[in-house]
Amino acid sequence: MKTLYLDCSMGAAGDMLMGALLELYDGRKDFLAKLNGLGLPGISVASEPAQKCGICGTHVRVTVNGEEEAPDGGHIHPHGRGAEPGGHAHAHDHEHPHAHPHPHEHPHEAVHVHVHDHEHTHAHEHEHPHEHAHTHAHHHASYADICGWIGRLALPEKVRAHAEAVYRLIGEAESHAHGAPIEQIHFHEVGSMDALADVVGCCWLFELLGPDQILASPVHVGSGTVRCAHGILPVPAPATAHILTGVPCYGGEIQSELCTPTGAALLKHFVSRFGPMPVLTAGRIGYGMGTKDFPQANCVRALLGETGAEAEDSAVELCCNLDDMTPEALGFACEALMEAGALDVFTLPAGMKKFRSGTLLTILCRPEQEEALARLCFLHTSTRGIRRRVCSRRTLVSHFETVETPFGRISLKISEGYGVRRVKPEYADVAKAAREHGVSFEEVQRAALKGISQ
Repeated sequence: MKTLYLDCSMGAAGDMLMGALLELYDGRKDFLAKLNGLGLPGISVASEPAQKCGICGTHVRVTVNGEEEAPDGGHIHPHGRGAEPGGHAHAHDHEHPHAHPHPHEHPHEAVHVHVHDHEHTHAHEHEHPHEHAHTHAHHHASYADICGWIGRLALPEKVRAHAEAVYRLIGEAESHAHGAPIEQIHFHEVGSMDALADVVGCCWLFELLGPDQILASPVHVGSGTVRCAHGILPVPAPATAHILTGVPCYGGEIQSELCTPTGAALLKHFVSRFGPMPVLTAGRIGYGMGTKDFPQANCVRALLGETGAEAEDSAVELCCNLDDMTPEALGFACEALMEAGALDVFTLPAGMKKFRSGTLLTILCRPEQEEALARLCFLHTSTRGIRRRVCSRRTLVSHFETVETPFGRISLKISEGYGVRRVKPEYADVAKAAREHGVSFEEVQRAALKGISQ
């Protein structure tokens, strides 16, 4: 199985991911020419060799109307002047959007975001927390503006859909972090276009490389704090933390912000599983470099190669005995646990102490889900204790395909490994089509299986 594995031991950002993916792709020059020819307003994307801790890789540079985001969140201008004096230390070296009252206060990012209670596209001035060596007007882009730009680009439809989904994750995270509707989130023009180029470029490269699955390591988010006009924020910043909900993350000794919302959203959208690198025969390895220097090489490493069609991982089994719940209450608990992401929830009849009839409730989950699901189990059941066991398991690797049938589009779950291939139409799609067309469940199911065989 063609597998792409992303090593995020130094976090992730859009430019670093694009640099790593570029190194895996044969037609780098042609790709950059196509990306620059899309018509992204004022954007120019270039790649250049870079080295960190003796490792050679690629750094991606994005300029917008001749300006490049500087490491401290200012702009580098074509006449050579660096970022504005008085800037603060930049936690990392690439774009990431956070919503804040005005667009130029971030010492730690290149995408500046602020919240408006009205739509506007005009240039305007703001007071700044530090003096500038020069003055320039600021323009802002709303979430709707960015979606409009994506919609107008001459992209393959799958790439466009991926880019829209990634930016939706970013917009929703900013909305959640600042308690404002997504329509009121506005991004600083230079930073937002920089991030948009990274999102579109990465989505396109993922599609061109065509892996069957994309896996990643747990994400190093950094540690410490970063300073902005509102005060001091924890690392990871609020929007990044929201996007990474459900993703294995860790801090460390490096006092910097290592993962950006753009990087987090790309990982959240494309990666199917986070964990140690599986047995992989790598054909190509790419390094996407940041610009800051740390004791550890500041890069994202991407490995493209072949894995077996089977997978081995671990699952946690949570069990408890229940003898004082109604069937309705127990059914509600099982539904809540499944909706929260459990791999499986099932019950078995059990004979308990004092010859009472009871139920054995078993929850299977990934290790990172254990605490959250245990809390739900205590909340929705009458148990006072939960047993746990870590199980090694072998699994077939699954992916989804969609087929056209006389009853509409039906999703199929295809599982492979150990010399086995299984195809199963998704129940919800089959049931919906059967109801809408007044035919049997089996008839729709047969049509879907016939579609995959053609």
